Amino acid sequence: MEVSGKIKLIDETKTYGAKGFRKREVVIVTSEQYPQSILVEFIQDKCDLLNSFKVDQDVKISINIRGREWTNPQGEVKYFNSIQGWRIEALSQAAETELPPVDASDAFEAAKNITDAEPDDLPF
Repeated sequence: MEVSGKIKLIDETKTYGAKGFRKREVVIVTSEQYPQSILVEFIQDKCDLLNSFKVDQDVKISINIRGREWTNPQGEVKYFNSIQGWRIEALSQAAETELPPVDASDAFEAAKNITDAEPDDLPF
């Protein structure tokens, strides 16, 4: 699955536990009729993927949705979901501006005037 939007927040990498579990979160805002703020977490070696991105940048993130069950001390079963990112790429807003603008007079060769053209030697 994929989710696209503008980066609102990039958190720092946090390390948990004796084994050094790493997690880094990013929040993106979608650009639909009712924009959504979506938190995506990157874990372990995927944390470093966020190093080259900045707030306000448009991105597309490939995600997996994870779910888990937890039983609290009172015996109640609760369910939790998380969104984990595994790839992120910049969406280029300037795709059209990568090429320099071309003056219309340079883009096309001027048509010859019929009177200046060579005689028509077609058989029909």
